[in-house]
Amino acid sequence: MKKLMGIPGEEGYSMPGEFEPHRGCIMIWPKRPGSWNYGAVKAREAFKNVAHAIAESEDVYMLAEPDVAEDARRALGVTGEAAAETPGTGARIHVLEMGSDDAWARDVGPTFVKNRAGDVRGIDWEFNAWGGTVDGLYAHWEKDDQVAERFCEALGYECYEAHPFVLEGGSIHSDGQGTILVTESCLLSVGRNPELTKEEIEERLLSYLGGKKVIWLPRGIYNDETNEHVDNICAFTAPGHVVLAWTDDEADPQYELSMACLKALEASVDACGRRLQVHKLPIPKTPICVTEEDLKGYEFEPGEDVREAGERLAASYVNFYISNGGVVVPQFGDENDETAVRILAELFPGRKVHPVAARDILLGGGNIHCITQQIPASGVCESL
Repeated sequence: MKKLMGIPGEEGYSMPGEFEPHRGCIMIWPKRPGSWNYGAVKAREAFKNVAHAIAESEDVYMLAEPDVAEDARRALGVTGEAAAETPGTGARIHVLEMGSDDAWARDVGPTFVKNRAGDVRGIDWEFNAWGGTVDGLYAHWEKDDQVAERFCEALGYECYEAHPFVLEGGSIHSDGQGTILVTESCLLSVGRNPELTKEEIEERLLSYLGGKKVIWLPRGIYNDETNEHVDNICAFTAPGHVVLAWTDDEADPQYELSMACLKALEASVDACGRRLQVHKLPIPKTPICVTEEDLKGYEFEPGEDVREAGERLAASYVNFYISNGGVVVPQFGDENDETAVRILAELFPGRKVHPVAARDILLGGGNIHCITQQIPASGVCESL
């Protein structure tokens, strides 16, 4: 596949908002024993539930390594080479055999951009396992770094070459009108693009994403091993509206991080000059932590980040996925689960809220938004 060497923004392409219409969603069937304990049995059940919720209103493209592709087909109801159709919707689940090092489709899949004519193209950033040799989470990520290009080739999308700029899809959020949300803790981390200044990183983001304004939040979710991706702390729900992970508990280490982000948001305007309306979304009341029993099920490779019993996981309800007809929301068996569902239902009228038990995804290091990557619909269409 021949890569496009131009700059998307200069060629009239920009990143849509995630609430705009989709062609479908990319996911990757979990396998890595250092991320998904006990043979990924419970993780695969959670991935299946997420895929089925999304497939109620859009196609799902489940990538799977050859040795687990049949397991994915069986679990998802795909027979042979055919796709599994969701009754009454026309949406389908497709299993595509493709190599990867783990299952974080948001971070290793292409970021898609679109022009005014409705043409969609992908961007292939460099991926280095969230920090490379400085603080990356595993030692080998070669297959992950090929996913974006290979997926675009498989589905016939032209793809921009953005290497050697290191970026993950979970580190950016777009409002579809020129505003990009990021965190300083992630994008300025020394394991990504240390040779670039903050101003140079911002220029690169705007030119590739067709943006006009970057809003820099200082931090993310406490103990987020991605150097605090923005998709765990703050997300656009519509132009001019964001949700922010929040706690009123001043003793919780998340309190100061969320307060710093709130101040940054309140001091900012978006690319259209609007003050952002911030909707507070509570984090789980009780911290979600790794147990001794969880720990027994992992098999860590040399050079791979390891879990520890008692380790606090970066649980956040902000890590949801917006599908064409729904919002897929993580649930942790916590008293704030229902509150999160209620708030998001109010913010997304007309969409069905799908609460999905997600602790077994969180144990891998991320959540529902992290394991999904939307593909914008082609053609000219209005924002939802």
